[in-house]
Amino acid sequence: MSQARIEFDLKDIPFRRLGSSGLRVPLFSLGGWLTLGGTVKGDPVKDIIKTAFDNGINMIDTAEGYAKGQSEVEIGRVVKELGIRRSDLVITTKLFWGLRTGPNDGGLSRKHIIEGTQESLARLQMDYVDVIFAHRCDVNVPMEEIVRAFNFVIEKGWAFYWATSEWSAREIEEAHHVASSLNLIAPIAEQCQHNMFHREQAEKEYTPLYKKYGLGTTAYSVLASGILTGKYNDGIPQGTRLSIPENGLDYMVKALNTPEGKEKIRKVRELTKLAEEELQTTPAALALAWVARNPNTSTVILGASRPEQVLENLKALEVLPRLTEDIMSKIEVILDNKPVPLPVYGRPPLDKFGRQ
Repeated sequence: MSQARIEFDLKDIPFRRLGSSGLRVPLFSLGGWLTLGGTVKGDPVKDIIKTAFDNGINMIDTAEGYAKGQSEVEIGRVVKELGIRRSDLVITTKLFWGLRTGPNDGGLSRKHIIEGTQESLARLQMDYVDVIFAHRCDVNVPMEEIVRAFNFVIEKGWAFYWATSEWSAREIEEAHHVASSLNLIAPIAEQCQHNMFHREQAEKEYTPLYKKYGLGTTAYSVLASGILTGKYNDGIPQGTRLSIPENGLDYMVKALNTPEGKEKIRKVRELTKLAEEELQTTPAALALAWVARNPNTSTVILGASRPEQVLENLKALEVLPRLTEDIMSKIEVILDNKPVPLPVYGRPPLDKFGRQ
C-alpha cells in the first residue's frame, strides 16, 4: 500500500504521510546538505529558512556530518531567532559520520547512536527531532543493537520516529524483521538519491518494501547536483555548485567530460526543450515535479543557496498537474533508462485464455 498520498494543503503545498507513519510532511522540504552551515552561513541562512517557512515548507533536513555539525548549529540558531514554534516544524537529522576520529565517534553502535543524538540536539538547541535517520547502515554492528538503540532514543523522547538513509532493501528488510520479532519500533522511511538519472534503487529495489511496509522516501539530489537544471548544458559557469572546489564535487566535473556524461547533457538539452515548449517551465521544475509525482515519494528535499532558489524550485507545484501520461511517455523516450521490473517468482504467467 502506498502511504504517500496528499492529505491536505498549507499555502498550496500538499502534505503526505511520511512512509507508514502518521507524520505529515510537505511534498517539498528544505535540506542543509552542502549549503546551510557550509557554503551559506549567517543571515543568508535565516533568509532561506524564512522564505521556505513563509511559503509552506515546514520540514528541514540536516545531519551531524553536514558541514561538520555547523548545519545543525545554523538551523538551530535561525529557528530560535525567527521565533518559530517548535511544534510547527518537522526537523530531521542523521547519524553515522561523527565529528571526531575516535573508534566510537561514528557508525551505529549503541554508544554513538545515543551520544550522537544528544550532541545533535545540543547543536540544534532542541529537546527532540521529529525523525532521526541512520545515515548509512553499519555492517559492523548487529542489527539488533541498531534497532534497540533507535528504539531507546524514541522512548527517551529525543525523536518521534527513526528511518534509514542509503540502506539496501535487504538491510531495511532485516531491520523490520528484528523490530517485529522483538516488538520494537521499525524504520518508517528511507532517504535515497532519486532523480531522472538515478532510478534503480527508488523505482526497482525498494518496490517490494513500498507494498509490504508502506515505506516512503525522502528524495535527495533530485536535480543530480544541478545537472538537471540545464545550467551545465554549455559548460560549467562560475559560481555554480560544480565550480566550487570546497563542495568536493570534482568527480562530477570529470564525469561530465566522459561519453556517459556528455550523453546526460544531451538528454538534459532535450528535457529543457520539452519543459520550455510544452510545459512553459524550467527543466529544474520539471525534474522536481517528476520525482514528486511518484506515489512513493513522501517529500522532495530542496537545496538552496539563496531565497530565490526556494521560490524557483516551488514552481514544480505548478508543473505537477501538467505531467500527463503523454508527457511522462515523452520523458521516458528521452531518458531511455526506465528500470526493468523485478521478476515475479512462482507460477508461470497465464496466457490470454487464462491457461498456464
